[in-house]
Amino acid sequence: TNESVACPDKVGQKWRSIMKITVYNCRDFDERELFLKYEKELGVEIQLCTCAPTQESAALSQGSLCISIITTAMPAELLETFASYGVKYIVTRSIGYDHIDIAAAKRLGITIANSPYGPNGVADYATMLILMTIRKMKSIEMRGAVQDYTLKGLQGRELKDLTVGVIGTGRIGRTVLSNLSGFGCKRIAYDIYENDEVKKSGVHYVTLDEMWQQADVISLHAPLTEENHHMIGEDAISKMKDGVMIINTARGGLIDSEALIRGIESGKIGGAGLDVVENEFGLYYNDRREDILDNRELYLLRSFPNVTVSHHMAFYTDDCVRTVARNAIMGCTYFAEGKENPWEVK
Repeated sequence: TNESVACPDKVGQKWRSIMKITVYNCRDFDERELFLKYEKELGVEIQLCTCAPTQESAALSQGSLCISIITTAMPAELLETFASYGVKYIVTRSIGYDHIDIAAAKRLGITIANSPYGPNGVADYATMLILMTIRKMKSIEMRGAVQDYTLKGLQGRELKDLTVGVIGTGRIGRTVLSNLSGFGCKRIAYDIYENDEVKKSGVHYVTLDEMWQQADVISLHAPLTEENHHMIGEDAISKMKDGVMIINTARGGLIDSEALIRGIESGKIGGAGLDVVENEFGLYYNDRREDILDNRELYLLRSFPNVTVSHHMAFYTDDCVRTVARNAIMGCTYFAEGKENPWEVK
């Protein structure tokens, strides 16, 4: 078998003459048993593939009405190939769907859906990154690893003395604001759609310019769109407070990586906690230890003592994995039965 196209693994006691779903990028260590469980519970056929959806592996979907993917880029050409095999529904096991060419999918008659999960996992992770960044945890860990127990340069800050700005007040952003309510910091927010619940909690909505001018810490929780691509770039950074700290658990494309690097090198940006970076497709969730990565910005960001970089895993909790797997398959059944699907991308 070609290594890049692993053999499919039939799940369940028998193939049924009902809807078939092909699941790509199936993780044997945490997803396989869940899909086995939901296949039996929901009465569907599931074909598990460890490989990513590609031009070569698309043939594995033949006979499947629906396929499930993770964050592999799905350009028009690849969508056309899946459409030729009869695929009518693609669900991504993620909240974001910016890796899919939605316009091309619509043109091809393919319905796209996501798999939302509870906000707590990502919100807790973002809160953790805020605390790690203001307390210089990466430098502390680096020193401890070589038995350097000095204190010079490790003096941190306290949240009660800071203004924290949250961009995007959907479920995750609101949960971050709630998490921060017990720390005594001033909380401000920005969203094109202001939320009454947020206002009632004592959080003030501000403009983006006011956000850049007032926030000591900025945490991103917005979806990536054409309009907000590189919303944090040279111009925005120039307006920010000296020593501002930036947290991103949303999408890498919200930040211009080169501008971020220059801001860190100049000292304008005092630290960053990044669970996502630009151009991460094809890198994360794979063992790339022996590879020279085609992502110079990632190498540089990881090298800074005041920047924590993790590999797009803020979502990764036991509750999330269960929820995503079930919602992905449930959405397929809703589509097949013509029912209202709460996860369909309109």
